[in-house]
Amino acid sequence: MKTVLLIGLGRFGFHAAVKLNELDHQVMAIDSDEKRVDRALPFVTNALIGDSTDEDFIKSLGVEDYDLCIVAIGNNFQSSLETTSLLKEAGAKLVVSRAATDMQAKFLAKNGADEVIYPEKQLADWTAMRYTSDHIFDYFELTEGYAIFEVAIPKEWIGKNIGQIDIRKKYGINVLALEKNGTLNMAITTETAFDDGERILVLGTFKNVRKCFKLN
Repeated sequence: MKTVLLIGLGRFGFHAAVKLNELDHQVMAIDSDEKRVDRALPFVTNALIGDSTDEDFIKSLGVEDYDLCIVAIGNNFQSSLETTSLLKEAGAKLVVSRAATDMQAKFLAKNGADEVIYPEKQLADWTAMRYTSDHIFDYFELTEGYAIFEVAIPKEWIGKNIGQIDIRKKYGINVLALEKNGTLNMAITTETAFDDGERILVLGTFKNVRKCFKLN
C-alpha cells in the first residue's frame, strides 16, 4: 500500500482515484471544484478543495510524506505546470504529471516531473495498433520499440511445443504466457505445447512480432 497525493479530479483523475482505491492505496485527492471533490469522496481516503498553484496550500499538504504525487490536471496546462514545479520544490519524492501534447511533456519534464504520462497519445497508439493489425488482441508498450503483445496462435503451431517453434532464436521474441478462456498459464517451458483456442503473450519489437505472426 502506498500513500498518493492526487491533484485534479477531471475524467482522468477520477478514474485514477477509483483504480487506486481498488488497489487499496491511501489517496488524498485535491481539486478546486467542490462537485468533483464530492464525487471522488467515496473512493479516496481524504479530499480537499484547494488551489494547487498556491505555494502555501501545497506546503500545507506535507507533500514530502507521500510516496507518489500525481498531477492529473487536464484542462489548464499553466496550472499543471505550476503545480508540478511547486510539488518538486516542496520536496515531493515522485511527481507524475499528465501531458496532452509533446510540447507539454517537455515543459513538465523540465519543471520537476519525474515521469510524464500521455494518455491520449498512448490510447491513440493502442487503438492504431489494435485495430489495424489482424490477430492482435492487446498491446502494451514497455519502452520505445518493445512491447508485450497478446496475439492469436497460428494454426500451424497447434500441437507443437515452444521448443519446436523456437521463436526466441528465430525472431528474438520471448514467450511470456498462454491464455485460454480467461485462464493465464505462465509456467512456460520448451515442452509447453500450443492448444487450439489459446492466445499467446509475447515480448518483442513490433517489427519482429509482425514478421513472426505474419500480421497485416
